[in-house]
Amino acid sequence: SAVKMPKSVYCRAVIGLFAAMVILTLTFGTLVPPGMAIMPAVLGLLVGLSVGLAMVIAIPLAIAVRRRRVAAAITTGSATVFYTIPSLALFAIMVSIVGIGRLPAVLALAGYAVGIVLRNTLTGLREVPSAALEAARGMGLTSRQTLTRVELPLAVPAILAGVRLATIETVAIGTIAAFVAAGGLGSLIYTHGIQRDLFLTPILVGSVIAVLMALILDRALVLAQRLATPWTRR
Repeated sequence: SAVKMPKSVYCRAVIGLFAAMVILTLTFGTLVPPGMAIMPAVLGLLVGLSVGLAMVIAIPLAIAVRRRRVAAAITTGSATVFYTIPSLALFAIMVSIVGIGRLPAVLALAGYAVGIVLRNTLTGLREVPSAALEAARGMGLTSRQTLTRVELPLAVPAILAGVRLATIETVAIGTIAAFVAAGGLGSLIYTHGIQRDLFLTPILVGSVIAVLMALILDRALVLAQRLATPWTRR
């Protein structure tokens, strides 16, 4: 029988991200001097907005091209080319278009994340067993019903795996956002560490917090995946 799409899949993923950001702010706020405790939360905000925007773009795009090989090849190829642009160069390009601040950082980080989520979503949709699709057609389901009740639920693990990879990468690249005045841990590492004759304390603290942030967000998404796909635990 067809697997019904859990309505709370994306809601639970967002709640997991938000909870991880709150935990990071409360846990690591005491590791940095007053005035700097907000930096992990700023990076968490950049990561959440960027990955969220990437999902909004990549998942519908993957659905649209999943059965069009030429369109899929062009789309994934374009995302790959975008992915190869050096981070600093991309941030500079975005600043020249939308100005300085957090907006160019979010757009640049989302651009990098789109390629990862797009490829994983396409892979998940294409790996849906043909027997499941034939059973859906035999039950008289429409194309939209087949997508929402069969294809997307079975592709959720692959999609969330892509979101996890994109999240970890965004945390790492997000530290560069300090160069466009977007704040975050990059300010702690660069302004308070590198620019102060390589003062190691803020550099190490910022690096450790970034690593822990990536690990916590990854675990939160693993939990969201388990909650969203209970049938995979059987």
